[in-house]
Amino acid sequence: MKYIYVLIPVILIGIYAFNFANVKLTSNKTNLYDFIVTDLQGNKFDFSTLKGKKILIVNTASKCGLTPQYKELQEIYSTYKDSHNFVVVGFPSNNFLFQEPGNNKKIEKFCELNYGVTFPMMSKIDVKGKDQAEIYQFLTHKKLNGFKDSKVKWNFQKYLIGRDGKLEKIINPKTKPNDASIVSWITK
Repeated sequence: MKYIYVLIPVILIGIYAFNFANVKLTSNKTNLYDFIVTDLQGNKFDFSTLKGKKILIVNTASKCGLTPQYKELQEIYSTYKDSHNFVVVGFPSNNFLFQEPGNNKKIEKFCELNYGVTFPMMSKIDVKGKDQAEIYQFLTHKKLNGFKDSKVKWNFQKYLIGRDGKLEKIINPKTKPNDASIVSWITK
């Protein structure tokens, strides 16, 4: 029985390492402002237009137990966008138990009708695995972001980007967007 306590961490480390080994890095960008992505309407979204802002990037899903976080994301965006030069950017993803099955039009309609989302929402992407989007390669690999390696654990994981375009914090999916740790980061 005592060997199981040694074996579990070894297995978890192996799974973690496999997830990073499974992703072929296609990005060489080391600053968020280098990225141009596509929004839900099919328009180009250039992160360089956000220079000087604090940015919260979040992977979203419409059929998840954490989906009500859209409400808090919209609240902090509305509260701090002007007074603290802050923006939320959402990336829908279907990587966790098929919890974002809709296409971009359905996702946009869902966000507007159910949560009144006005913050920028991007096209649906993969946030992990062999087809991981380039921007999530940046967010999850220290080699690119200069901060730390991470794994997207679930829907609504938050990445906090400073005014210089560099990754500063990674926030657990279950931590609500209006948590004191996030609000204090926005307002400091």
